[in-house]
Amino acid sequence: MSLLNDDETPMEFVVHILESFFDMDPDTAKLKMLLIHHQGTGACGCYPYELAKKKAGDVVAFARQENHPLRCTFEKALRVPEA
Repeated sequence: MSLLNDDETPMEFVVHILESFFDMDPDTAKLKMLLIHHQGTGACGCYPYELAKKKAGDVVAFARQENHPLRCTFEKALRVPEA
């Protein structure tokens, strides 16, 4: 799953999303937000397909509820990484 940078969503909101939806601690969330801001996108996690689909929908729904255009994408992996 990845978050995509845009010119309207506040950085603090992205940090909140990373902490709330992706269980990142504040320092990790801030670093990930900066990576997304500077690179345009950043991976936030790897989940089973159905969970990723739900989580992406939940993130986008929450962002829209708060009037932010934040986008969250996911794609099906070609293979499942070994643990």
